[in-house]
Amino acid sequence: RLFMSLDILFIHPNASKKIYQGLSSDHSAIEPPIWAGMLANHCKNKNFNVKILDCEVERLDYIASAKEIKEIKPRIACFVVYGQQPSASSQNMEGAIATSEELKLLDPEIKILYVGGHVSALPIETLTTEKSIDFIALNEGVYSIANLLKVENLDDEKYLKNVKGIGFRNKDNEIVINDPEIIVPKKLLDVDLPGVAWDLLPSLKKYRTAGWHSWSNNSDKQPFAALYTSLGCPYTCSFCMINIINRTDSGANISSQDSNIFRWWKPEFIIKQFDYFAEKGIKNIKIADELFVLNPNHFIKICDMIIDRKYDFNIWAYSRIDTCKPQYLDKLKKAGVNWLGLGIENPSSIIRKEVHKDAFKNVKIIDIINSIRNAGINVAANYIFGLPEETEESLEFTYNFAEESNTEMVNFYSAMAYPGSPLHLESKKNNVVLPKTYSGYSQHSYDTQNLPSAHLSAAEILAFRDKAWDRYHTNPKYLSLLENKFGVNAVNNLKETTKIKLKRKLLGD
Repeated sequence: RLFMSLDILFIHPNASKKIYQGLSSDHSAIEPPIWAGMLANHCKNKNFNVKILDCEVERLDYIASAKEIKEIKPRIACFVVYGQQPSASSQNMEGAIATSEELKLLDPEIKILYVGGHVSALPIETLTTEKSIDFIALNEGVYSIANLLKVENLDDEKYLKNVKGIGFRNKDNEIVINDPEIIVPKKLLDVDLPGVAWDLLPSLKKYRTAGWHSWSNNSDKQPFAALYTSLGCPYTCSFCMINIINRTDSGANISSQDSNIFRWWKPEFIIKQFDYFAEKGIKNIKIADELFVLNPNHFIKICDMIIDRKYDFNIWAYSRIDTCKPQYLDKLKKAGVNWLGLGIENPSSIIRKEVHKDAFKNVKIIDIINSIRNAGINVAANYIFGLPEETEESLEFTYNFAEESNTEMVNFYSAMAYPGSPLHLESKKNNVVLPKTYSGYSQHSYDTQNLPSAHLSAAEILAFRDKAWDRYHTNPKYLSLLENKFGVNAVNNLKETTKIKLKRKLLGD
């Protein structure tokens, strides 16, 4: 094969300033690009010559990123567009597109491939709009990318048409979407997605966790590592798009709820990743699974292995409020799980029932929060303002519930129609105003465009969300909790964050 010296460069783009505004310099987390690392490992194991460029951790803007890619000169530049949560794929298209457009000007010969949640959700729209993209992968792209690399002439449509799971423009400028490719079956995860290629990433000392996660580690944010122990989610919540990267149906009206597949690696495989972190002296670890606390045969075994090795980690992971059983908590704590992210979304059972559909269970949220805290685990509570039936009264009800619960950390989100979610399909059908820019999908950007509810405008909901965030994080009761639990460093860290005021176009800034 007469390939260039580098077969493929996996690129994690950077648009942190636009996405996080003033929070980007010191306060937002910088997470290792897990999917770039896993895809790179797959291709490396297939004997391709592979590198990773993490533009975010290297603080490269789109011009510097494009210059760097041109210098490296890969045969394929693969933009892996995810984020610190899977729903961040659309907002991270901002930095990716700016970079790939610049790269096309500098070196049109380098073929540009995109993979990630946004392009999985909107393959045709992306190829129609973005002329700098040569190829897209239609789902997680593991097999599609390796098969594309086997094609000797990347301009030869005859061969391209045989690569399952990709989309491209033909010589007549028509969009071609090939037959779907499978996602990696659960039984082959250890073989075909054998963890992250840590050796291809910058030192983990360069990555930093979020301020709140560091509070249980003497407020030390670095080094920081993140990994998946499972992929996907068995549930079908209307606001969520994470399962769209499992799609194996190229139809127009497919959303994440049509692909709700849950897969997990064997605990014996996963513990090797934790062994690596311990060897490197890393304490701050994020388990990025959409739901870590779900299948006890999986997560309890991982906890047991960590406990047996006597590792001293500072871990955070996600749980649903109805899968977090009291009998799991002591083991989670002993393994170093100091934080559980809970998707409360809304304390009103009526609104929760509407968005969780058939998976809704009526549970006493406050009892679950208390049982977690009694086990010595901190609660990171996630709330969404502006779900379809939201009213002024229900907004206040949610905020009051959050304030009374006084959890160690809260996220307040505005409901957003992320591409790939059922809410996005519904919003398009009903001609609801959607973001006109990729950064409009960011919760923290200037041009954020959240959803209206049946009773409130998008601006009313956003204004409430921003005020609620300030109210909660400057509340003396909350600051007192932080000081008592984590010391004065945590309070000072938070006070620095609350000084930064987000500007909002929607609110007339």
